Amino acid sequence: MDNTFHFLEPWILQRADPYVLKTDDYYYFTASVPAYDSIVLRRSRTLAGLKDAEEKVVWKKHESGPMSEHIWAPELHHVFGKWVIYFAGGEKEDVWRIRPYVLVCEGEDPYADAWKEAGPMQCAEDDEFSFRAFSLDATTFEDGGDRYFVWAEKVSVGKQISNLYIARMENERKLATVQVLLTTPDYAWERVGFWVNEGPSVIKHDGKLFLTYSASETGAAYCMGMLTADEGSDLLDPLSWRKERYPVLSTDASKGLYGPGHNSFTKDEEGRDICVYHARTEEKIEGNPLYNPNRHAFLMPVKWDENGRPVFSYENTL
Repeated sequence: MDNTFHFLEPWILQRADPYVLKTDDYYYFTASVPAYDSIVLRRSRTLAGLKDAEEKVVWKKHESGPMSEHIWAPELHHVFGKWVIYFAGGEKEDVWRIRPYVLVCEGEDPYADAWKEAGPMQCAEDDEFSFRAFSLDATTFEDGGDRYFVWAEKVSVGKQISNLYIARMENERKLATVQVLLTTPDYAWERVGFWVNEGPSVIKHDGKLFLTYSASETGAAYCMGMLTADEGSDLLDPLSWRKERYPVLSTDASKGLYGPGHNSFTKDEEGRDICVYHARTEEKIEGNPLYNPNRHAFLMPVKWDENGRPVFSYENTL
């Protein structure tokens, strides 16, 4: 990476929910686009090169029915021997009927080859709950030879509450186990405007799994929380996870950065850990925050403290 990069300045403009995947050959970037109408990919030999890389539309929303509105938070993964994109989408006839969907690449090159729809994500046979309600922000990670799926889903008895759930995967589009509740909005900083836990992402370090997530409404109150578990532990046991009492990254008006969240993780060319997240550069949002396009992608070096825990700070440099 160009060491002259200014981490407090937007990296890629108007790209919310940024996701970066590093392979041996390329860096890939995808994100929600302001129109919420398509899925785009960029690729570059370098992380910094993604900023100006050509952006290619690999899939467009339907005209009606499932996957025809609110195309959100795509993530690119190579799982079960396939290139897969997980994303959320609603329906023009019911725009808040958001569910997770799966695209599978028909070849070995996710940027150049065609993508086909594999339908909605499927729950385990005996799961009566998963993906029955507003569900989004799916991610996946591997531990101990098993692959896990983590997503946000709303429950409602009165006010809707967005929780994070985890399950083990059977294949790229089906879960093998019944959902387990990972975290619900317990604290005041997770309940501003809406009660929200969403946008999970996992980073591993020194035998630990750190799962970050985002909380509260999408304005200045938006922030990042974190759960921690041991690698090799029973990740489907909620007691394996420890939740932080306070956010690990939040608004800093002195830096002109508001509502950081919905992050992913990658490594730079030197193998150093990088957090990719979105934030706003203005505190006052014009119009509906959901449709204001000015959530920009930023990069932040991840530092590690003496206990092997990640430190997310706007002061971090390479």
